[in-house]
Amino acid sequence: MKPKDILDELKQLSSQDKITKKELMEILKRYAATISVQDLMLASAYIRKDGEYVQAQYREKYLEIYIKYFILRMKEVLGNDSYDKQTDIDKTALNESFPMLKRTFEKERISQSEEDKFPLIYVITSLYTTFILEEPIHPVGSEFPGSLKVEERNGTYLCPVKDNQKDNDDAICHLCLAEQNPDI
Repeated sequence: MKPKDILDELKQLSSQDKITKKELMEILKRYAATISVQDLMLASAYIRKDGEYVQAQYREKYLEIYIKYFILRMKEVLGNDSYDKQTDIDKTALNESFPMLKRTFEKERISQSEEDKFPLIYVITSLYTTFILEEPIHPVGSEFPGSLKVEERNGTYLCPVKDNQKDNDDAICHLCLAEQNPDI
């Protein structure tokens, strides 16, 4: 099983009339189990290197969020059995995510190896956060330049930069359930 095979399994799953969280989690867990500690260390190092280009005043927060909520989510995926297994996921949103998920495997790479697990980590985390946890991909409190933060108001997640990414086909923001903060 290669990391990119998850896309075929997700497409096959999407051919069903309805998709439950349990069915999606079975796929996510199976692929998360293929990610080794070494894969996570490489991904963490990659994120730290990428963080060098983030403005100094946001760098530590950026690294904390991306490592905690992105890399370390793999352990959470493997151990989470407390979600509502019978709840259906938004099949339309899943289907609409396929082009972006495919581009993730093409663009979010640490190496040219077919076994590069960084895109797989990215995909699993995004799908898990969006469809299983029903939370924004950037957690509440994530800070962006200008001291802008992801927040929750009356059960709605608001992102200060979502509209900035609407023309970026590669942005994971298209999958995220947060809405643009109307105050910004």
